[in-house]
Amino acid sequence: MAISVAASSSVTVIVPRVPAISTRCSAVPYLPPLPPRSFGRSSLTVPLKLVSGNGLQKVELMKTRASSEDTSSIDTNELITDLKEKWDGLENKSTVLIYGGGAIVAVWLSSIVVGAINSVPLLPKVMELVGLGYTGWFVYRYLLFKSSRKELAEDIESLKKKIAGSE
Repeated sequence: MAISVAASSSVTVIVPRVPAISTRCSAVPYLPPLPPRSFGRSSLTVPLKLVSGNGLQKVELMKTRASSEDTSSIDTNELITDLKEKWDGLENKSTVLIYGGGAIVAVWLSSIVVGAINSVPLLPKVMELVGLGYTGWFVYRYLLFKSSRKELAEDIESLKKKIAGSE
């Protein structure tokens, strides 16, 4: 299984031979190659389900095409005119601009803070645990039981009324 090469002196180099036959693990099933992807067309090929028959498995594919029918059509002209009417109806336009600018600055600063926290070695994992704990508490407190879900819905409705100014 090895090739010996002799030089002018008594040096022997042994090079191992790699078998030319590729071995395949029989525990892993054979997967067919993926079809070529075409991003220019409006069709999408999605695997639907595995169908087994006579010991063989094959994948059925379903093609989805975009249709020209819009179930929820949005008229952009109507949207723009509605926004213009609301903007013209505002009395304090400078306040809205200041709040909008403040929101943009707040998002920018929070991005910087999150980036700084993310650079500390252990802190991101601790924050993930805190978030997971809070999510578990929220689910237990507000979503698990029917009475607490009703309480949450009432709280949300009262908050909507406070924001809208109808309360």
